[in-house]
Amino acid sequence: MRNYVIGVDIGGTKIASGIISRRGKLVKKVVLPTLAQEGFAVSIEQVYSSIVELLKTSGIKKREIEGIGVCAPGPLDPRRGIVHNPPNLKGWREVPLEKLVSKHFKIKTRIENDANAAGMAEVIWGAAKGYKEVFYVTVSTGIGTAVIVDGKIYHGKNGMAGEGGHVTIDYNAQNAVCGCGRIGCIEALASGPGTVRRLRNRLESSSRPKTRIPDLVGGDLSKLNMETIDQAASNGDEVAIEAIKEEGRLLGIWLGGMINLLDPEIIVIGGGVSLIGRPLFDEIRKYACQSTINIMARCTPIVPAKLKKDVGIYGAASVFMS
Repeated sequence: MRNYVIGVDIGGTKIASGIISRRGKLVKKVVLPTLAQEGFAVSIEQVYSSIVELLKTSGIKKREIEGIGVCAPGPLDPRRGIVHNPPNLKGWREVPLEKLVSKHFKIKTRIENDANAAGMAEVIWGAAKGYKEVFYVTVSTGIGTAVIVDGKIYHGKNGMAGEGGHVTIDYNAQNAVCGCGRIGCIEALASGPGTVRRLRNRLESSSRPKTRIPDLVGGDLSKLNMETIDQAASNGDEVAIEAIKEEGRLLGIWLGGMINLLDPEIIVIGGGVSLIGRPLFDEIRKYACQSTINIMARCTPIVPAKLKKDVGIYGAASVFMS
């Protein structure tokens, strides 16, 4: 009986693969470097090697595997199984990933955008369990989103819907050029790097605020990151607290617009930045409610994701669970 699914999460630096049971138990996990800088031929072999290692070390036979779910950075087309041109995977251009993996292992394979997959994992096993209309956000190096309608991922006409991180909220923000090339995307403004950049600029200005943040990085502001900001804020540093509040304000304004558009039952926020917790979420909730015409917005839960470090594996596996 086919009681297991393999989930493979392909990132720019690592490939995390796991075998997940129908009940949602992560039976075995393997992590390998992507070696993306060495090109497509090398990194696709790493994908194959991670699956081979899983099967070899788990004791689970191929005949027990229902399918292989793979999530990768977009843009990609889940219907045709093609990865178009992810910026952090060198040489991955119009890659028929679904066909390649399926042919290599003789196991049915499906692919999905990584944020969409994570959102569906939260619906099946995580913070959005029991909800059908869900907006999922991951805030870390970038901002990815998933739109879940009636318990299913909304893909749009070309399979590339849900790129909410590239909604512009300040088209005059010349110092916030997004990786996509546009100005003022919420990703450029409120992702981890966006918040770090804004605070670093403030600390390097002529009117330097009073703060102990430079001491935490040995005076080298190039080492500033969200972990440092969170640490300083936890110790009561007002400048760090204000940086987190500003990030929450930006995310809240943006989410107010998403509530106007989607009227979701619940908003789930994951990713490394979400681990900051209450100081960030209080601001997000405050400004989301102020920034929407939806009179029921205060009833829309905005909650942290439940699945954390293994969400990519669970997300990849979710394509066979939904």
